Amino acid sequence: MTSPVDSVMVSREGAIATLTLHRPERMNALDRATLRGLREAVDAIWGDRDVRAVIVTGAGDKAFCAGADLKERAGMSPDEVRRFLKHIRELMNEIEHLPKPVIAAVNGLALGGGTELALACDIRIAAEQALMGLTETTLAIIPGAGGTQRLPRLVGKGRAKELIFTGRRVAAPEALSLGLVERVVPADRLLEEARALATQIIEQTGPVAIAQAKFAINRGLEVDLETGLALEAKAYEVTIPTWDRQEALRAFSEKRKPEFRGE
Repeated sequence: MTSPVDSVMVSREGAIATLTLHRPERMNALDRATLRGLREAVDAIWGDRDVRAVIVTGAGDKAFCAGADLKERAGMSPDEVRRFLKHIRELMNEIEHLPKPVIAAVNGLALGGGTELALACDIRIAAEQALMGLTETTLAIIPGAGGTQRLPRLVGKGRAKELIFTGRRVAAPEALSLGLVERVVPADRLLEEARALATQIIEQTGPVAIAQAKFAINRGLEVDLETGLALEAKAYEVTIPTWDRQEALRAFSEKRKPEFRGE
């Protein structure tokens, strides 16, 4: 699997696809071409049943993604900015709703849209030198790719307001304490840890179950508890007639590891 856009590298290791933003000279900032490459890669992964987990990271050891490419942005008309924001919002939504686990391996600076990209992923693992923040208000704008909605759902309303209102950058240890990331590891172990987690998910769980659990969690957080429980029940119902559920029961009784098909 490859991307036609040089600024996005797509690699496969078994059932794990890794999407690498590859503009280290621009701190892996999101320009139009990179945004297009990411969307094409996500679209391809969406329909690829052989991909069971996705890792998103940045090239080099300095930046995960520095957000929008401000040099390109400076040359855009207001209408072009609106179109760009529409496309980046759509990308973040596609990543969030991808029916596979998506792990952000935050290898360095992640500001503005870079933090929003990490927020759209399911799980975030940060290198010790990672620095994150929704810094848009320091540019007299606001987070426009989901940051005002996803951050408070992750760290709480008051903390999100403090971070967004100040535009403060958060180092990896604080990001961990806030719940902004789930793990902090040495930089030289970052991708190893991300792949190990992805492998654990792949080897121990059924693909349909993961997709339905992700759906139930994501959608359930948007509604009241009673509605959320009803969503959970419907998601569970999807798993009942699957081949994988029967295989799990067979494997348990036969004392062996199940071989899931995603069916």
